[in-house]
Amino acid sequence: MLSMTRIGLAPVLGYLIIEEDFNIALGVFALAGLTDLLDGFIARNWANQKSALGSALDPLADKILISILYVSLTYADLIPVPLTYMIISRDVMLIAAVFYVRYRTLPTPRTLSKYFNPCYATARLKPTFISKVNTAVQLILVAASLAAPVFNYADSIYLQILWCFTAFTTAASAYSYYHYGRKTVQVIKGR
Repeated sequence: MLSMTRIGLAPVLGYLIIEEDFNIALGVFALAGLTDLLDGFIARNWANQKSALGSALDPLADKILISILYVSLTYADLIPVPLTYMIISRDVMLIAAVFYVRYRTLPTPRTLSKYFNPCYATARLKPTFISKVNTAVQLILVAASLAAPVFNYADSIYLQILWCFTAFTTAASAYSYYHYGRKTVQVIKGR
């Protein structure tokens, strides 16, 4: 439910940003962040609340939210186009790699119902350390960019430095998946 809430909040946030209603957008972003924290807390502390669907929906909700936020913040001229292109390109490459790994780890006969069934787990992607740092930096940039017009620092040099740092961690994260490749994928045996 919490991941679905985050997915539902993503287009609302995009609309609010495009309409330049940054005060409300900042509050809705905080609510989306709270659902993500609560989701993780519940999954870690109540084993009976973990599910294959939830573990598939959580990263999907994060990717949808981040993508919509970056595109809409770029539309509002708060994040540069090349940075958004870089972030979305990295995510598209990761998603393509996940689809490939999913296909390669499914036992035969491979069917569409098996392929798209989140309850039939065949592999687990272990994020690299730099990827975790990158996710945090991307979220900090979103929060700072959303707050910039509210608190009048949209032209701040610190925001521009954060753009550069985000670009660096995004590139480093993409490279880490390329370099470590197979070490980041754990095939689940017995399926």
